[in-house]
Amino acid sequence: MVWPDGYVGKALAVCEQQSSRCGAHGYLGRQHLRLRVGSTLQATLQRLNITPSYSRPRVSNDNAFSESLFRTCKYRPDYPKDGYESLSAAQQWVTRFVHWYNHEHRHSAIRFVTPGERHAGQDNEVLARRDAIYAEAKRQHPGRWSSATRNWTPRRTVWLNPDREDPLVQRDQRLEAA
Repeated sequence: MVWPDGYVGKALAVCEQQSSRCGAHGYLGRQHLRLRVGSTLQATLQRLNITPSYSRPRVSNDNAFSESLFRTCKYRPDYPKDGYESLSAAQQWVTRFVHWYNHEHRHSAIRFVTPGERHAGQDNEVLARRDAIYAEAKRQHPGRWSSATRNWTPRRTVWLNPDREDPLVQRDQRLEAA
């Protein structure tokens, strides 16, 4: 949501609503906080079990994903380079962007399915159909293929800027290769 500058009450209400709905610890990056509300916001975050993030490389749980999303947002052809005409225009643009991002944009990290398909459990079916189409195309025109078709098995885990030394990352990479 976008609210007029300095309107912290709405932000705190959203944090509280999201915290109670998710029932889990949340994270909020320092870049999202305004210093003038520091103690009140900090107390509210602690009460809601939300841990502030300081967005250092490979430390923050949200920064890499946030930056990736923001880059996607900025490179949309309809991104308003000169700002929004009004608060309402900003809210409308973000609503359309979020719908596009979740239900139309095919993400390479999850084998070119949409997040909506993945979260609905439809990615297995979509990828199986795609694999069959590619296999049939290769069968009909073997000269067009120099090696195996694209890997259409569903991704188990998605990492953004993975730490190659992390044992969990190494485990997931072994599973993906299998």
